[in-house]
Amino acid sequence: MVQKLDDAQRTALLARFPEWTYEPSRDAITRRFQFADFAQAFGFMASVAIIAEKMDHHPEWSNVYNRVDILLTTHDADGLSERDATLAEAIEALV
Repeated sequence: MVQKLDDAQRTALLARFPEWTYEPSRDAITRRFQFADFAQAFGFMASVAIIAEKMDHHPEWSNVYNRVDILLTTHDADGLSERDATLAEAIEALV
């Protein structure tokens, strides 16, 4: 089973990803990405989807024109886990 982050680990994760916002009601991190147009936003989503599928860890997200909103949490852990940090790091590498 995937382990939920403890308070110290969560604090370290948030320090590693300052552009992500902590969502305490979901024990999740969120970030909004903006692109020049829909094609770039959709291309970004496709790239993230390939990574997420390989990790078997899928984000909650939405897309409106040039904007992509991503929420990461681990449902199996009922909150943030190291899997979220790994996926956030991969997403950051794409931007």
